[in-house]
Amino acid sequence: MELNLRKGDKVWVEDKDLAWIPADVLDFKDTKVYVETSTKKKVFVSSEKVYRRDPDEEEHNGVDDMTKLTYLHEAGVLYNLQRRYALNDIYTYTGSILIAVNPFKKLPHLYNGYMMEQYKGAPFGELSPHVFAVSEVAYRAMIDDGQSQSILVSGESGAGKTETTKLIMQYLTFVGGRAAEDDRSVEQQVLESNPLLEAFGNAKTVRNDNSSRFGKFVEIQFDANGRISGAAIRTYLLERSRVVRITDPERNYHCFYQLCASGNDAEKYRLSNPRQFHYLNQSKTYELEGVSNAEEYKNTRRAMDIVGISHDEQEGIFRTLAAILHLGNVEFSSGREYDSSVVKDQESGMHLQMAADLFKCEASLLLNSLCTRSILTREGAIVKALDCNAAVTSRDALAKTVYARLFDWLVEKINRSVGQDPNSRFQIGVLDIYGFECFKNNSFEQFCINFANEKLQQHFNEHVFKMEQDEYRKEEINWSYIEFIDNQDVLDLIEKKPIGVIALLDEACMFPRSTHESFSMKLFQNCKFHRRLEKAKFSETDFTLSHYAGKVTYQTETFLDKNRDYVIVEHCNLMSSSKCPFVSGLFPPEESTRSSYKFSSVSSRFKQQLQALMETLSKTEPHYVRCVKPNSLNRPQKFENLSVLHQLRCGGVLEAVRISLAGYPTRRNYSDFVDRFGLLAPEFMDESNDEHALTENILRKLGLGNYQLGRTKVFLRAGQIGILDSRRAEVLDASARLIQRRLRTFVTHQNFISARDSAISIQAYCRGCLSRNEFATRRNAAAAVLVQKHVRRWLSRCAFVKLVSAALVIQSCIRADSARLKFSHQKKQRAASLIQARWRMHKFRSAFRHRQSSIIAIQCCWRQKLAKREFRKLKQAANEAGALKIAKTKLEKRLEDLEWRLQLEKRLRTSGEEAKSGEISKLQKTLESFSLKLDAARLATINECNKNTVLQKQLEISMKEKSAVERELNGIVELKKDNTSLKNSMNSLEKKNLALEKELLNAKTDCNTTLHKLKKAEKRCSELQKSVQSLEEKLSQVEKENHVLRQKTLSTPTERMGQILGEKQSSAVVPAQNDRRSVYESPTPSKLIMPFSHSLSESRRAKFTAERNMENSELLSRCIKENLGFDDDKPLAACVIYKCLLHWHAFESESTAVFNITVEGINGALKVGDENSVLPYWLSNTSALLCLLQRNLRSNNFLNASAQRPGRAAYGVKSPFKLHGPEDGIEARYPALLFKQQLTACVEKIYGLIRDNLKKELSPLLGSCIQAPKASRGIAGKSSRSPSGGPQQSPSSQWESILIFLDSLLSRLRENHVPSFFIRKLVTQVFSFINLSLFNSLLLRRECCTFSNGEYVKSGIAELEKWIASAKEEFSGTSWHELNYIRQAVGFLVIHQKRKKSLDEITQDLCPALTIRQIYRISTMYWDDKYGTQSVSSDVISQMRILVDKDNLKQTSNSFLLDDDMSIPFSAEDIDKAIPVLDPSEIEPPKFVSEYTCAQSLVKKPSTASTSKEII
Repeated sequence: MELNLRKGDKVWVEDKDLAWIPADVLDFKDTKVYVETSTKKKVFVSSEKVYRRDPDEEEHNGVDDMTKLTYLHEAGVLYNLQRRYALNDIYTYTGSILIAVNPFKKLPHLYNGYMMEQYKGAPFGELSPHVFAVSEVAYRAMIDDGQSQSILVSGESGAGKTETTKLIMQYLTFVGGRAAEDDRSVEQQVLESNPLLEAFGNAKTVRNDNSSRFGKFVEIQFDANGRISGAAIRTYLLERSRVVRITDPERNYHCFYQLCASGNDAEKYRLSNPRQFHYLNQSKTYELEGVSNAEEYKNTRRAMDIVGISHDEQEGIFRTLAAILHLGNVEFSSGREYDSSVVKDQESGMHLQMAADLFKCEASLLLNSLCTRSILTREGAIVKALDCNAAVTSRDALAKTVYARLFDWLVEKINRSVGQDPNSRFQIGVLDIYGFECFKNNSFEQFCINFANEKLQQHFNEHVFKMEQDEYRKEEINWSYIEFIDNQDVLDLIEKKPIGVIALLDEACMFPRSTHESFSMKLFQNCKFHRRLEKAKFSETDFTLSHYAGKVTYQTETFLDKNRDYVIVEHCNLMSSSKCPFVSGLFPPEESTRSSYKFSSVSSRFKQQLQALMETLSKTEPHYVRCVKPNSLNRPQKFENLSVLHQLRCGGVLEAVRISLAGYPTRRNYSDFVDRFGLLAPEFMDESNDEHALTENILRKLGLGNYQLGRTKVFLRAGQIGILDSRRAEVLDASARLIQRRLRTFVTHQNFISARDSAISIQAYCRGCLSRNEFATRRNAAAAVLVQKHVRRWLSRCAFVKLVSAALVIQSCIRADSARLKFSHQKKQRAASLIQARWRMHKFRSAFRHRQSSIIAIQCCWRQKLAKREFRKLKQAANEAGALKIAKTKLEKRLEDLEWRLQLEKRLRTSGEEAKSGEISKLQKTLESFSLKLDAARLATINECNKNTVLQKQLEISMKEKSAVERELNGIVELKKDNTSLKNSMNSLEKKNLALEKELLNAKTDCNTTLHKLKKAEKRCSELQKSVQSLEEKLSQVEKENHVLRQKTLSTPTERMGQILGEKQSSAVVPAQNDRRSVYESPTPSKLIMPFSHSLSESRRAKFTAERNMENSELLSRCIKENLGFDDDKPLAACVIYKCLLHWHAFESESTAVFNITVEGINGALKVGDENSVLPYWLSNTSALLCLLQRNLRSNNFLNASAQRPGRAAYGVKSPFKLHGPEDGIEARYPALLFKQQLTACVEKIYGLIRDNLKKELSPLLGSCIQAPKASRGIAGKSSRSPSGGPQQSPSSQWESILIFLDSLLSRLRENHVPSFFIRKLVTQVFSFINLSLFNSLLLRRECCTFSNGEYVKSGIAELEKWIASAKEEFSGTSWHELNYIRQAVGFLVIHQKRKKSLDEITQDLCPALTIRQIYRISTMYWDDKYGTQSVSSDVISQMRILVDKDNLKQTSNSFLLDDDMSIPFSAEDIDKAIPVLDPSEIEPPKFVSEYTCAQSLVKKPSTASTSKEII
């Protein structure tokens, strides 16, 4: 070892507290090595106690397989487990052995259904270590090899054996499931048997709150198809003494505490707080942290129900448990006779009576069985009294016997209920048994447990040895027999007859007067020279056995008592005579013996059970799971090195390491070996790409001889890897010195160049300063001359400008004076002309006014004269009385006529009001009973308007009469001026006229009210129109709700679906009346052609219809079966089918036959031919046909309000839906709507099939793309290994196959003219699946989380980005964004200086889309195989671990993996909006269409084409 070590090497040295600590070699002295430990201590250590340490191990977070360790020894194994445990990686392989470290916290993301799906079918070692992987290996080996398997789970108490066993059974039930013909839920019963057995067989111990106090072997049986067909459970060595004796802080079995917390059941059995019972209050621990006894009691009851235990049997079980508790409170005192005993007090008597009542036996008989014994002799039975101690022993023996029988009954009941398959071909056995135990005080239980572990260790050693030899044989290397430590001598010491420990113990137990001293003395006498047996130093009776895991000292004080398994006959007879069927069933009648005691040895029975178990295991292929308890405090994230190292030794892990060390412990794949040690022989790297030859050349150059070259690996003896690392370190040191020398030369040269450049720069600067000064002088002189020139020019210009301005001022003044004189002369001339004009006007106006006044005076005089003459005439006429009377009578008659006319108008108005009120009532009734179309309502409104116009005309006549009356009144007013006597009568007439005017105003207001009511009626009609529109919207919502039914229409026969929907609707709706159907149906063209067809007979009409339907179906079938292709990117089949359906008026028909033929034909066509061409073809056609229906099927403007008027609900069932076309009479009915739903479901089905097929084709390609293939060695030897060096590697053929797949997909879809909408959705989901597969594989496989693999995947993603860019957004959509997860994860892998990144920078800048759990997973699995860079800092890891632990408590799903989205990413409305308009009128039908008479018009008559064009 000394020769291989160098100064500065990394090593491991022993430590009392930490087992092994890292150190650095400082110097050598003789056989001592001077090292400096990680605690800064410098010590001398023997070279034999020093192990090499991988210098690169701190750069990664441990390896997932111990065999991958550079140096395989216990220090490396321990440190690797510690590093992985700190990162919550609790599973680690050692070859095929799984080491599981108990995390003491829930990690739900490791055990969900998705994780099980990932491990299903995955090869062993491909994914991260997991208990599911071991289960998968066992299951696949059973299926493939046809051999039964076994999984052995071992570990000390609290290591998690029970939970691991449950996970194994959970996975086996996941992959095995239940047989199809089996009605029982076998897997559920197997899983539910765990909590039931835990309740009755688990208890709290010092090290574990849920420790199994029995061994369990679960045998799961499978049929020929790999389905679970049965199960069987075997138990070993139940710790019966715990029922009556426990120590603080342990507890009794869980079932007792659960029963005490059961509430009503506890009261029924007279149970109370556990502190009141002797069997439970020996320890002060009654509750478990985080566990509710009441809830666990309910879980136990539920498990009993699932397993098949009846309520009567459950009653008997808990009755028995309660009786045991009451029996433990029975105390005894000395009786009157010698060595007799009686019940101590009244309380004990009460508990005795309660126990007897629960056992359903007499209390006196129970007391006699506890306090006396009977011995049968020839003379008769002799009854012997027992003292207090013997009575207590008898009581405890009864309690232990009853509980043991109860536990055995439960196991047998579970086996009967689950059922064993006698025809089962294969089995997988899961062994959950106690691990090796070594306490301060070790008794009989520890002896039996360690004996079982010795047996299992021997089986384990043989299996590991066999695997080692198989590995050598598989690699075809020369090997010799490997020696390993065999523990057969320990087994012979324990079980060999007649001087084995068990044989001597049984012999001592058979003699009543034997003691543990005599047993120990005989043991030492017979085996004193055995090298595995030692005598304890400070005890005469204790002995020490050297087990494989270490020496254990056993105290023999209780060996004999615990080994004796006396069955007291009185107890059995008493229990068998119980009136409780359950209790008596536990104790079947047995043959009577002369003695009350029936001897049985616990150790012998256990030995037989163990032998049967080993025989079972020898017939199966074993798999091992070693559970490790990281600390004794049951706390997470605490790792006790000494305890774990002890468990590794006890679990045989280090023994497996020793076996590996005996052969070739170091094994490397040729590629890994060349990658690491190729620099030792660079001259060979360019010669050949054969890794085998390169490896052999490297080893031959170094002169190593202890190696073997296998088929795929190189095998090295122990210590050889150290020599290689030393040589590698020397080469690296020399390379480092060379790099430093070259770097110093480069730095010096750069300094010289910089100094020379600086001198040249200074000289150039000085010359520049001188030149600039001279240039400034010359520039100043030239500037002075220029300034003088500009000054002279400025002065001359100023003088010239002054002279010009003065001349201009003089000129302007002269011109202003002449203009002012001219203006004043013109002003005076205008004023004189104005004065002259005003004077002339005044002169003429005064003459005109004088003449006018003279004329007016003359006219007034003449008129006065004429007025006087007329006044005299009127005065004479007024004096005539007769004339006045005649005038009065005329006026009275005229007044009567006016009054009569007014009354007539009143009558007409009242009759008009009555008519109007009648009409209004009719309108209200018609509105209330509104059931006709809106045209009828409008017609009624028009009639009312006509009547109102009549009333308005009458009002106009009355207005004309009023105007005539007013004219007459004006004449009377003129007469008033002449006749004052008629003033009174005229006043009365005026009052009457006022009354008439009021009545006319009232008539106007009435007309206004009627008009207002008519307006209300119109508003009501508009409201009804709105209600019709709302009903149409509700119908569209109903269509959306029926979207769920679309998925079932393709698998469910259409006729049956129509019946179901018809039944649903007919239950709420009354069928429509035939006489009303004609009101709402528009006549179709077929109803108007050939009126003589009604005279045909019924038989001829039926025959004609059948022939026509047959021809229609033949045409549709031919259109569907034949590939009609495309015409100008338009699918011919969809257009022809749509035109045929439109021509046959199928949308108006009540029959679904045509639609059924179409849908069934499409479904049949999907199953014929190549799916790669058939599915895209029909996706184009079905989507086009759906769009034609979606755009043209609209609800009509009438739907009855069935909810408001139940009497007219019949019109809601088959309310027609208009298909907008050239004629408003074409209507689509319910079958057409159903057909549209079926087409929608068909489109979704075809899309789903295409997507699923693409994923199936893509999965194997992605499996090879996630990990970079090994590059050629010639290139690798020349490539730069600098982090900033050469270009990234080009993507391999795997990524090219992905690109070829995408190109073929796109071309296949475009050849079939699939709309870009569907192509975009498909491509997006394909890229989403690529993102999901690559990302999940990255998180599950540690070899993928490397720097070089990140570069490889990143280059592949770059190729995908180029493809997306070339495909354009029309077809690629958001595909690039779908790769967010894998892009960010790979980007995180390939960045340098990860340790300098903070958590905020990682989560916000580098990986914003990833969760903390996903980033944590990548950070802990990362390792750099190219540049040796490290992952993120330990502080960031700690922060992420805290956040992950918090998320475990909050989130319902804690998986770090992505879920696959299987939904359909579109709806019928999306298709309608996305796909462009399709015009079927432009399509020329195929030639064979003209062969069918039912479709000849499609070819011959152009009107149909124009009709379709108008529809679109």
